[in-house]
Amino acid sequence: MRKKLLLVMLILGLIVAYKFFGLESFFSFENLKAQKELLLSLVQSHFWLSAAVLMLGYALSVALMIPIATFFALAAGFMFGALWGTLIAVLGATLGAVASFYVARFVLGESLQQKYTQELNRFNSEFEANGYSYLFALRLLPIFPFFLINLLCGLTRIDVKTFFITTFIGIIPGGFAYTYAGSQLSSINALSDIFTKEMALAFVFLGLLSLIPVVYKKYQHRKGA
Repeated sequence: MRKKLLLVMLILGLIVAYKFFGLESFFSFENLKAQKELLLSLVQSHFWLSAAVLMLGYALSVALMIPIATFFALAAGFMFGALWGTLIAVLGATLGAVASFYVARFVLGESLQQKYTQELNRFNSEFEANGYSYLFALRLLPIFPFFLINLLCGLTRIDVKTFFITTFIGIIPGGFAYTYAGSQLSSINALSDIFTKEMALAFVFLGLLSLIPVVYKKYQHRKGA
């Protein structure tokens, strides 16, 4: 219990420090545009170090649930191009998601599963059977907050391998959209220029497609019954 409390306090302390020192202005769209030349020079001089720092920063922001993922995705696209930028951004976001997943499981998930084993049995069985499809849909549908999915998955019995794979692959479309926008940073004047209604509809369509196997399996089960 003491370890859990210390971990929660550490995370809350880092979030408070971020707010207290006013780092929102540093991780802003405007500051990113203002620092273009410096960022490009860093990439040219220290490519792998720059990639690692950006990936780590992205992972920490996701793990701490600080809403600056857009900044890192745009920075990845501008600094490394759409393809390399997507890989760096998606991997950073996935690692941060796994960290949140483990924190939720350590702090509350394990005790919750032990205390309500019978009540959660059906839910766990459904997730074991269709976990990939459900998580792909959750990652693709731009409805549920990214951090919330990470935390809720940590409360389930889904294995980390399934969580990692579905997160990594499921956020590639959105990651590519933002990193590509970052590679075109000079032509973007506001964040509203990036995420359009058409893009949101495309994600919804992809999310619904990922649920087809679940619907088909349930249909076959009812038909057999």
